[in-house]
Amino acid sequence: MSNTVNVAFEQEFSDTFIHLAAQKPSKFGSAVRNEIVNDAKAFHFDRMDGMTMQRATSRHEDTPLTEVPFSRRRVTFDTYRGADLIDSADRVKMAKDPTSPTMKQILWSLNRTKDDIIIDAARGNAIAIDADDATSNVALPSAQKVAVGSTDLSLVKIINARKILLNADVDVHEEPIYFAIGPDQLEALLNDSTITSADYNSVRMLMGGDIDTFMGFKWIISTRLIKSGTTRFCLAWAQSGLGLAMNGSPNTRMTERADKNYSMQVYLEASLGAVRIEDEKVVEIACNESA
Repeated sequence: MSNTVNVAFEQEFSDTFIHLAAQKPSKFGSAVRNEIVNDAKAFHFDRMDGMTMQRATSRHEDTPLTEVPFSRRRVTFDTYRGADLIDSADRVKMAKDPTSPTMKQILWSLNRTKDDIIIDAARGNAIAIDADDATSNVALPSAQKVAVGSTDLSLVKIINARKILLNADVDVHEEPIYFAIGPDQLEALLNDSTITSADYNSVRMLMGGDIDTFMGFKWIISTRLIKSGTTRFCLAWAQSGLGLAMNGSPNTRMTERADKNYSMQVYLEASLGAVRIEDEKVVEIACNESA
C-alpha cells in the first residue's frame, strides 16, 4: 500500500471501530453509568443524598435551607494496549469491515478489559472524597455481602441480594438492577429444589438465552467473575451503583511492519477506569462451586 492509501485506510478502520464500539458495548459496560472525558488525570462521580423537606409552621417564616450531603468517588485512569499482525492482503482489506474477524477480535479485547475493570471496581476499594476534599479508601461493607455458606447460587441467595438493594431504597421500577453469574451458577439454579416449576422454566429459558430477566434482575452470564479456590464471587447491583469512565476515544492504528515481512499491525489503546459509586447499590454473592 502507498502511504496515502495507508493513511486513508487507517482512518476508515479507526472510524469503523469507534462506531462499532459505541453500538456494541461490553456486557458490564452497558449496565453501569458511563462517562467520556478528554485529557483528564482522573474523573469524579458525584454522590448526592436526597433533600429533606420541612413542614411549614407559618405564612412568612424563613426559607428553610437544607444542606444536601455531598461526596464524590474518584476514577483513576490506566492505559491498556494490545496489537496483532495481519499477514494477508485480503485480511487487511477486510479489516475495516465491521463483521470481519479482525474487527470483532479487537472489539472483544476492549470489551473484555472494560468488564474486568468494572468487576474489580465492584468488589475492590473505592476512593471517596468528602465535602472537605479529604480522601479515603472505602471497602465494600460486610452488610453488602451474601455469605458463601455450603451452597452455590440458590433462590435464597437471590432473594437476599434483592432484599439488600431494596433496603437501600433502590427503585427497581425506575432503575434497572443486574445480576452477574457464571455458567456453574445457572446449573446450580436448575438443581435448586426450592425453585417452583414456573421458576424452573424461566431458568431454562435464561440458560438458552431466550430471556434475560428473572426475579426482577437483568442477568449477565460471564466467565470473568473472580474465583478464589472453590468460591465464585457473583455480583448484583443497580445501574447507578457503578461507574465506568473512558479518557478519550480508543486509539487505533494500522501500520506496516518492515521487520515482520511487511505485515500490517493492528494496534489498540484505551485509557479506562471504574469505581463503585454507591456501596449500598452493590452486592457480592459468594457461591461455592464445589457444592
